[in-house]
Amino acid sequence: MKVILAQPRGFCAGVVRAIEIVERALERYGPPIYVRHEIVHNKYVVETLKAKGVQFVEELEDVPADAHAIFSAHGVSKRIEREALARDLRVIDATCPLVTKVHREAELHHRRGRDIILVGHAGHPEVVGTIGQLPAGSVRLVETIADAERFEPHDPGNLAYVTQTTLSIDDTAEIVAVLKRRFPEIVGPHKEDICYATTNRQDAVKRVAPVVDAMIVVGSPNSSNSQRLKEVAMRNGCPYAVLMQRAADIDWSKFEHAGRIGITAGASAPEVLVQEIVDAFAQRFALDIKVITGAEEEVFFPLPRPLRGSEAAE
Repeated sequence: MKVILAQPRGFCAGVVRAIEIVERALERYGPPIYVRHEIVHNKYVVETLKAKGVQFVEELEDVPADAHAIFSAHGVSKRIEREALARDLRVIDATCPLVTKVHREAELHHRRGRDIILVGHAGHPEVVGTIGQLPAGSVRLVETIADAERFEPHDPGNLAYVTQTTLSIDDTAEIVAVLKRRFPEIVGPHKEDICYATTNRQDAVKRVAPVVDAMIVVGSPNSSNSQRLKEVAMRNGCPYAVLMQRAADIDWSKFEHAGRIGITAGASAPEVLVQEIVDAFAQRFALDIKVITGAEEEVFFPLPRPLRGSEAAE
């Protein structure tokens, strides 16, 4: 069996930073450390951190007073920030800097009096956090081309858009094209909001999908960027694509007649899980492994100042 490993894989810089924030907080303050929402959308990562003393909560009311609370990489609304301040929680913000960039863009457009469109998926924590940066009604969500076709702004001549960072590049481009056709004066980001890791991984999948019989995307079901990789694979000619978290999830009947399979991973899936799946295939088949390499990723995001080096924590 031919196995084609699509690179880049592994953690993106935002995920590396978020996990390191939690690890440093554990070292410095000791458990328990509380994290609002999953720090990143990967079950393996979350369970590993739980075993070290991290407690994941969905609401700040579940965090004891004066405890250390970390905001996940997806970002939070201003309401959550105010709630944490009112309760005197010792907050560490692990929001991905690329998500923070989108927040700042939305705030700038709002100050300039523009209607704001957010292209994204309803209910995703990143989308909830971005909409929650501004007063209710300031940001309106567009999820599909149909949404873009029927969107009615308050002022067509004073309109801007931002996007969720983990979307399909192609789907987003189609939605933005509709918005630009309907509203030629719409203002977009100076640099695209979709994160570099999402873009690079989708580009790699586009190269592999047409030449394999099946594609495995390693990632969690609630990971937006992982779900998009599966969609990209199928859209680009792969007859069967599946999202899985661990080797135990493999349905071997789907691969009995596959001569060539591709393997990729979402930006929050650790490389150890990719290797676990490769090893599982190696136990059943003689493998010929090839690596398709795309963009080199050298992005680095610094930690929040209180967690850098040996600086004072309190």
